Amino acid sequence: MSDPIVRFVGIGKTYDGVIRVVEALDLDVERGEFLTLLGPSGSGKTTTLMLLAGFETPTAGEILLEGKPLSRVPPYQRNIGMVFQNYALFPHMTIAENIGFPLSVRGVPAADIAKRVDRALGMVQLGGFGARRPAQLSGGQQQRVAVARALVFEPKLILMDEPLGALDKQLREQMQLEIRQLHQRLGVTMVYVTHDQAEALTMSDRIAVFHRGKIQQLDTPEQMYEYPKNAFVARFIGENNRLEGKLEAAADGRCTIRIAIGDTPIDGTLVETVPNGGAVTVSLRPERVQIRAAGHTIDGQPGCRLAGSLREIIYLGDHVRARVALAGNGEFMVKRPISEAHTLPHIGAAVEVFWTPEHCRAFAPES
Repeated sequence: MSDPIVRFVGIGKTYDGVIRVVEALDLDVERGEFLTLLGPSGSGKTTTLMLLAGFETPTAGEILLEGKPLSRVPPYQRNIGMVFQNYALFPHMTIAENIGFPLSVRGVPAADIAKRVDRALGMVQLGGFGARRPAQLSGGQQQRVAVARALVFEPKLILMDEPLGALDKQLREQMQLEIRQLHQRLGVTMVYVTHDQAEALTMSDRIAVFHRGKIQQLDTPEQMYEYPKNAFVARFIGENNRLEGKLEAAADGRCTIRIAIGDTPIDGTLVETVPNGGAVTVSLRPERVQIRAAGHTIDGQPGCRLAGSLREIIYLGDHVRARVALAGNGEFMVKRPISEAHTLPHIGAAVEVFWTPEHCRAFAPES
């Protein structure tokens, strides 16, 4: 039996009684986990975080923290750490004063504050920086200060609202690993909001994908990426090749699809219930697709390939991407490791792309 630290029970949030931002949300946050709320702008992920922090009030349902309702508890009494994208550091204060501020407002003695600030600085690898001011630190260092401030009063729960969004790519990736390692060392529960799919896959124990105010899928990063449960999740998480068609037959999870381009049906895995003859959206990850020159022997089922011509090879350092124009219109992207780049046909060559049925996933179209 799980013992969630946070429980959202039937949570709804509307503005002006009309605009539904979060709808009938049920979600348990497990103790000690790193949970990411992921979704596009306007999906409800940030509002959900703000509801938990106490900066927004639900219009329906209840949020429980360690089994106790939060509806009448103001933000400053929830004992929740918060990290914002804009850091929210006081420019006139030193780094030590910024980090110690949550302790000062709680009336902690000055001697204890100094000790806990030093410990928090050590946690984020900023020992010796306490006397500086925010303007003297880089963006990455300022973000570490914001994290230290959230940790200093030893909350059981830390919320992070797109904290790395203002950083450049290299620094953002470095901070992703640092925050993940900090979570693993401390064991504190973290709820993290981002619209960056790669960030969510890198950092999370579980990911909740939001769309139109509802959770579309709640899963581990691997399950989310490899086994999306609907067409939106397949499109939003990572890259994929999409084909539209109609379901011809289905049995035991396998299916045959008549796609809109070409005359030959393709085989795949049926993820959602669709009636025979019903419209489906097919998703194939670029790294799950193979490519060979036309006429070469290919291992695999006849219904797992399409003909086309190789239009472009894009070099990306550790891998290459091949852009294939399919016969009958449409394009496929094929992603191969750099070690296989020399095996690709020449640009303009007639080719076939092929796959195994379990990697070709068929969904009901997005509504």
